[in-house]
Amino acid sequence: MVINTNTSAQFTAQALGEASSKLAKSLARLSSGSKLTSPEDDAAGVGVSMRLDAQIHRINAATNNIGNAVSYTQTQDGFLQKAQTALDRMSELAVMAQDVTKTTADKGLYDKEYQTLGQYVDDISTKDFNGVSLFASADKNVTLDSDAKTWAMTKVDLSTTTYSDATRGNDLAVTGGAATALTKVKAAIDQLSQDRGTVGANLARLNMTNDQLGVQKTNLTTANSRIKDVDVATESTEYARNNILVQSATAMLTQANQQPQAALRLLG
Repeated sequence: MVINTNTSAQFTAQALGEASSKLAKSLARLSSGSKLTSPEDDAAGVGVSMRLDAQIHRINAATNNIGNAVSYTQTQDGFLQKAQTALDRMSELAVMAQDVTKTTADKGLYDKEYQTLGQYVDDISTKDFNGVSLFASADKNVTLDSDAKTWAMTKVDLSTTTYSDATRGNDLAVTGGAATALTKVKAAIDQLSQDRGTVGANLARLNMTNDQLGVQKTNLTTANSRIKDVDVATESTEYARNNILVQSATAMLTQANQQPQAALRLLG
């Protein structure tokens, strides 16, 4: 029996330290919900998880961009619907102005409404969305993915001569004016039908891309979860085990520290 060196206490203290360290790690994992409380937990996993987190954040940004583009396109279509209503009425006025039973005064009233509606269509062509023209003469590049690749969303331009010929320079009150106006309005309606089709195609593509990003985000999030999210059931079991070991080692260290006192009995 020795007094200066208590080997049992040293071994027990070492076991207590190891159990306490594991208990602290279990507590950190359970409280944070993450297995990766320190880079040493999984050096490679930390790197992969960081890249996945960054990609998920970029996907969120791309999804926001697409959502704004969808709103932009829906706003376009809303104005085009109003332009369609105006052009439909203008074509109706052009036909009514060709009624032989109408006086010049009557035709003048038709022309007044026609000109007002034409100005309304012209005004629509100047509208914007958050400061960006809705009906510009150039395609819009929309972000599609986390790498910021873009897709050229086809333009819709209401300032073309097809529309301006129908909305300006016509007079339903003059001889032949209504017939000429009708021809031009019909051409504008045909163009408008194509433009609304373009908007519909753009909207379909944007919605499909948005759905695609949603699927990609879900899969990346699932993969990231397998790397860093803690399994609460497993970690709770580990916590209980380490907690018992800490309590047991503490009790045994107390006993080990009392062993040298037995030497006093020999001396007595």
